[in-house]
Amino acid sequence: MPEYYLDLEYLAVVYDKEALNFKEFECCTFTNCNFSDCNFIAVTFIDCVFNSCMFNGTQINHVALRTVRFNDCEIKEVNFAMCDKLIFEVHFKDCVLDFSKFYTLKLKGTTFINCSLIAIDFMATDLTEVLFENCDLYRSEFAKAIANKANFKTSFNYTIDPTKTKLKKAIFGLKGLKGLLFKHDIVVH
Repeated sequence: MPEYYLDLEYLAVVYDKEALNFKEFECCTFTNCNFSDCNFIAVTFIDCVFNSCMFNGTQINHVALRTVRFNDCEIKEVNFAMCDKLIFEVHFKDCVLDFSKFYTLKLKGTTFINCSLIAIDFMATDLTEVLFENCDLYRSEFAKAIANKANFKTSFNYTIDPTKTKLKKAIFGLKGLKGLLFKHDIVVH
């Protein structure tokens, strides 16, 4: 039986490789914590908030993220595709997620607000109704993704091939049109 922690606050903790394994956290807040050395195994976060935390290169195998919010976090090179897919729900605000992977995940309704999403793997991901608000999507990959009703209106630097990505009723701003037409070698000014 995993250890259970409810409604606790953690401030400026640096976690080692196995510190959180086989633990469940509900309604907990982590602020200025560093998880970069962690190799999560069977960890569950329910209704938790991470503020100004570091997850660079963190191994999150078999982690359950259920209604988890990340604010002002650095989450580089993290493979979210290895997370528990049951009730997977995450939201990101003012985060750097460069080089992370969401391959094949169901991200329906996820919010990315003011995030750096450089070279993210969204291949075969369900991005239905995802909000990309003011996000840098430079070199992110969307092949075989479902981005129906996704909102890219204020985001930039994306290149999405509409023949390889489902985009029914997706929202784009005029400035982003060149990211949809790159394949056709059309110049938009």
